[in-house]
Amino acid sequence: MKLDSHARFSTVCIHAGQEPDPATGAIITPIYQTSTYVQQALGQHKGYEYARTSNPTRTALEGNVAALEGGKAGFAFASGMAAIGAIATMLQAGDHVIVTDNTYGGTYRLFERVLRRYGLTFSYVDTADLALVEAAITPATKIIFVETPTNPIMRLTDLAGIAALAKPRGLRVAVDNTFASPYVQRPIDLGCDLVLHSTTKYLNGHSDSIGGIVIATRDEDIEWLRFVQNAEGAILGPFDAWLVLRGTKTLAVRMEKHNANGLGLAEFLASHPKVKKVYYPGLTTHPQHELAKKQMRGFGGMMAFETGSLDAAKTVLAGVRLLALAESLGGVESLISHPATMTHASVPVDWRNALGITDGLVRISAGIEDLDDLKEDLTQALARI
Repeated sequence: MKLDSHARFSTVCIHAGQEPDPATGAIITPIYQTSTYVQQALGQHKGYEYARTSNPTRTALEGNVAALEGGKAGFAFASGMAAIGAIATMLQAGDHVIVTDNTYGGTYRLFERVLRRYGLTFSYVDTADLALVEAAITPATKIIFVETPTNPIMRLTDLAGIAALAKPRGLRVAVDNTFASPYVQRPIDLGCDLVLHSTTKYLNGHSDSIGGIVIATRDEDIEWLRFVQNAEGAILGPFDAWLVLRGTKTLAVRMEKHNANGLGLAEFLASHPKVKKVYYPGLTTHPQHELAKKQMRGFGGMMAFETGSLDAAKTVLAGVRLLALAESLGGVESLISHPATMTHASVPVDWRNALGITDGLVRISAGIEDLDDLKEDLTQALARI
């Protein structure tokens, strides 16, 4: 079952990194639930010695997602935050990182409350403005860490532009591609060096696994990440790897529905009299709509909308029946959340407000249910305001 090098995305989702099991012919990669591997003789083994170092199920997933992103190698970790932490180990005390200002609250917490203790410094910049990014570069800068679209304001970064800015200066561009998925956006194709995902989200797609992955393009980064994955041991377990492999097989068809429902809900909310503002790159009113059309395939299932007050947001969140009030995103079921008190609670309130993450802001992860049912649920919830 050899995968042609020119295979298209949907085919790569299903076949990349995986061959029928040599022992049985099973078409699905088995869950190799083992801690160690019997060696044939001293120094002779079948490519696997100890399961922290490598596991065939994890190897299959890493090859699969690396192919989806167009990278050379992938490294799967126990969570998306562990994946970000692995990238941070590429730095040394005194190094500087430029970060998208509207970054995920957990990323901000790791950078500010953990990594600053080790002598790293961070500047938070609106990476949608390349001039601001360029002005923030110092002799100590090593990585530009980008989220696009941002969580939850859906601000975009011109990835080709950032890569063109970074490359002649010898800087790496790392992109958190969780919100888009490799179906919607492929940063490596646009010149970026590292891509990471919380596999918990769209890659897994079924809200039943926690994990993270880093895709690398440079040989020296691949060598280091392989070493760190083994040395620190924050690995993705075989069952979680198997669950994500199951998820990526349907990624293309799921993302088509997420894209359709995302655009449909955003247009519905934008026309609703009780909604003050909608953040979604698929709307023509989004200030970076043209960039979204250029570097994305569809616009994804994530959006946020402004209700005007905390009381109004609470009313909507308490009123929904089909959408589930929960953190996370990217599953087949639609989720609704309150960024100011949930995903971004660790971000200082003044900064949250400056970014637009107000107490009245509500975020939706559009699932793959019937669009009319989702609209009806939001209609009755908004009517309560």
